[in-house]
Amino acid sequence: KITLIFKDHEGNPTLGADLAKKLILDDKVHGLMGAYHSAVTKAVSVVAEQYGVPLINDSSTSPELTKQGYKWFWRTTPHDVYFTKDLFEFLKGLTEGKVKGVPAVPKKEIMNLASACEKTEWGAAVSELIEKFGKDYGFEVKKSILYAAKATDLSSEVRSLTAVKPDAMLFASYTSDAILMMKTLKDQKAAPKLLWGQNAGFEVPEFVTTLGDTTVGSLTRTVFIPKIAQVKPVAAKVNAMYKAKTGNDLSGASARSFTGLQAWVHVLEKAGSLKPADIQKAANAIEIPGDELVVPWQGIKFATTGDDIGQNTLGMGLIGQYQKGADGKIDLEIVYPFNVATANMIYPFPKF
Repeated sequence: KITLIFKDHEGNPTLGADLAKKLILDDKVHGLMGAYHSAVTKAVSVVAEQYGVPLINDSSTSPELTKQGYKWFWRTTPHDVYFTKDLFEFLKGLTEGKVKGVPAVPKKEIMNLASACEKTEWGAAVSELIEKFGKDYGFEVKKSILYAAKATDLSSEVRSLTAVKPDAMLFASYTSDAILMMKTLKDQKAAPKLLWGQNAGFEVPEFVTTLGDTTVGSLTRTVFIPKIAQVKPVAAKVNAMYKAKTGNDLSGASARSFTGLQAWVHVLEKAGSLKPADIQKAANAIEIPGDELVVPWQGIKFATTGDDIGQNTLGMGLIGQYQKGADGKIDLEIVYPFNVATANMIYPFPKF
């Protein structure tokens, strides 16, 4: 049986590293899991490597985490190279008429982009990737801003974004700043044709419960949308259990955490031992089939060579759009990949 010991790092990398040491030295844990914020996960991974304790990361998406060459770090979720490329494949498909319910949009109508990302490990990496893929796919990033996630006022940042009249606005935000960003965009009557968030704050339940109709038409990358349950029996079963317990559907973050724990179960069963070396060997050899997972991945298999060591090579992302149903409830509909779209996309983004 597995015992979970929870520690709250409060989004603080220094505290996260200290708590990881306490878990290892005081609680004598056999492995670690976490830590959501990429900056915290980076600090914890250093501790895990120092003590030779296995760390399986379920939901941090900074690409740098699996480029450290660490021997005791594995990540089940796709990282932001995958997710940001998905965004630009989506934009490309929008110009090619591949988006369900939307005629091909001339590229010149969505050419100009602007991004605002929180400035820790995660957001800074996303900002760089938006710049890179923008060039690769022939779009122009007119403005790129980094801001403090715990900011209490984003008025100047939004004014700077809207000043360049972007066709699409792209964000990497945690919960409080995602909500504040949307409120400020509405107050300043921003008018993008497309608004996309890199998961995190754009997908937590509070995003919709706080903002309501303001969210309709906005996009978020994710790895789980409840309607996946229509095609994945295991997703339907687990989501029903989760909703009965919490009152909410699984989100991308909670679905990935569940999947990370599944990976730990498989690794321990394969290892047949609690010795770190045996766990390490099992993690490097594990292959979990996709039909066992609640997320729509091909499976879990960790890279053991190359420049992305410990990264699951079988993951993929989704892009969802908030839409209001006939019952008045706001839900995420899948709009990418195009072949699994569950609804016509709302385009352009409705005026605030």
